[in-house]
Amino acid sequence: MIATVTQKLTFDQFLVECPEDGLYELVNGEIVEMNATRNHDDVADFTSDSFKDEIKRLSLNYVVKNTAVIRTVTKAGIEQGRRPDVSVIDRDLWRSNRSAYAALREPIQLAVEVTSTNWEDDYIDKLDEYRRLGVPEYWIVDYLAIGSRELLGNPKFPTVFVHLLDAEGNYQRSAFKGSERIVSRTFPELTLTAEEVMNV
Repeated sequence: MIATVTQKLTFDQFLVECPEDGLYELVNGEIVEMNATRNHDDVADFTSDSFKDEIKRLSLNYVVKNTAVIRTVTKAGIEQGRRPDVSVIDRDLWRSNRSAYAALREPIQLAVEVTSTNWEDDYIDKLDEYRRLGVPEYWIVDYLAIGSRELLGNPKFPTVFVHLLDAEGNYQRSAFKGSERIVSRTFPELTLTAEEVMNV
């Protein structure tokens, strides 16, 4: 019997071979389709719209996308292609090569992941990968309260976690629940509460 070894894709190969219909990530060398519930999409869309309103109101130099694929690297040195549910990107970086596809190797300003059944990816893998890349701000919106009790408390409560990169390159985490206003370094005047984001 001959065992067949599937060739793991690099980030560049993923960009070439990724299907054009649907949303996909490169995870451990394989193309993985990202499926989301309507509720998940509503939370992501509301967050995206809130950021866009703030960018327009204050004339900030950012764009907001849900199609951007970000090249990250795991602790083991494996290239990943992550597609945050919401990406806030420096407008100059985004427009520096407008004929290119929506793939970036540089750190974006803010990544938002809305948790789903694979919540450990958001809390562990993507947290580490975005930190390694140097993404200054990373939100985890756990609207279903499906993370661990250590993170969400007992009983578990829907929570928005905001991770801010410190001077040593580590994330400092803050948790926001219910009517608490989410504190963002990227959008310091944002007036969103946790429940507004999660109860759309």
